[in-house]
Amino acid sequence: MTLAFKQLTLAIALLAAASLAQAKETDSARLDGPLTPVGAERAANADGSIPAWDGGMKPGAAPVSGNGDYSDPFASEQPLYEITRANLEQYRDQLSSGQQGMFARYPEYRMRVYPSHRSATLPQAYLDETRANLAKVSLTDAGYGLDGYNFGVPFPQPTDGLEVMWNHLTRYRGGSIRRQFASATVQEKGDYTLVNSDGLTAFRERVSDLDPGENLLFFNRVRTTAPSRYAGEVTLVHEPINQVSGPRSAWQYNPGQRRVRRAPTVAYDSSARYSFGQVVADSVDGYNGAPDRYDWKLLGKREMLVPYNAYRMASKQVRYSDLLKPGFLNPEHARYEKHRVWVVEATLKPNSRHVYGKRRFYLDEDSWQILAADMYDNRGELWRNYESHLAMLHDIQLPLTVAEATYDLISGRYAVNYMTNEVTSKARYGVEVSKAEFTPAQLKRLGK
Repeated sequence: MTLAFKQLTLAIALLAAASLAQAKETDSARLDGPLTPVGAERAANADGSIPAWDGGMKPGAAPVSGNGDYSDPFASEQPLYEITRANLEQYRDQLSSGQQGMFARYPEYRMRVYPSHRSATLPQAYLDETRANLAKVSLTDAGYGLDGYNFGVPFPQPTDGLEVMWNHLTRYRGGSIRRQFASATVQEKGDYTLVNSDGLTAFRERVSDLDPGENLLFFNRVRTTAPSRYAGEVTLVHEPINQVSGPRSAWQYNPGQRRVRRAPTVAYDSSARYSFGQVVADSVDGYNGAPDRYDWKLLGKREMLVPYNAYRMASKQVRYSDLLKPGFLNPEHARYEKHRVWVVEATLKPNSRHVYGKRRFYLDEDSWQILAADMYDNRGELWRNYESHLAMLHDIQLPLTVAEATYDLISGRYAVNYMTNEVTSKARYGVEVSKAEFTPAQLKRLGK
């Protein structure tokens, strides 16, 4: 190799490095200009029905009681309009297929639509890390893992479906959460059994003794407290960042057997605990777990009516019996707003197995939470509709699901998760934990 050729090669490499650095600086600058710090469009939409993002909801926007009851900052607002089967055609292009299916399945179903408020925001440390992720985080192993990730939004300027989904999987949930919550599967005629649980989730940034290179996204531990026939059952999950090099690990403790067992079925399309098949494991939280059974396609962004600022839905003044009605959650307590969402479609791979042949996800641009999803069976028929009711916990800068519902458009049943209306203790967020709290040995002690 001649000296001149070596010099030319070095010059090209330096030019490429300089171009990449300049591109990253340009990308970073966009988070201060047309985009918000997490990658949403900062400006309002064309007609102003979606406002510009102005920093999100400020702490102290409304009172918060000692038991964690958030007063509704928008309680005085009246609906702009109500969608019923009679006027559905006016708004069909702003609804998901699953939402449209609700009107087809239930003649009395309705949606109250309110003024939109872009309340979501995150703590500054997470915004700073999101900016840093532009230059250091990438997909690895065909997109089934992340390289260079610690916390924050990994892809604030996504270019494909898997990047958008990883933004959901890693989104900010307080760093850690200790809370009590309730779930229920409501039968077609309205009868249900409440299942109460005590949960602890800790993401990698709040695990004090985690090795920085350890393949972990979060720990999750849930102990059932009622009804008595389930009380004392405990499930533990270790969720990896890279699900190829290290798949999800799970264990369950059964107090009747007094044994801790491996639980390899806590994944994919196995039935979620106590949902009686209404919810599959990887549809909890909209979507969770390994993405390897689907091909992912980013369809773009659209304006859509979605559950948002759901303070009334989460109010401790509302009893479960008033919320859980035959067919669907009581519309009196639901609030819908127009927001921009990312749309990602997942199609089952030819040689993979899952009860859902196709799924379409709608992700909030401001929080990266899946707010709605359409689930299709393997014949291509619309089967289920998913919705996540989001509220902004303004005192800790956390957009959080306060109730999620999965509606079976064929059977008429639906399942609800993460309700806290009748919980008397306040959840704790951001508490630092150690790995010792998430060992299989710990399950037996907790189940006693």
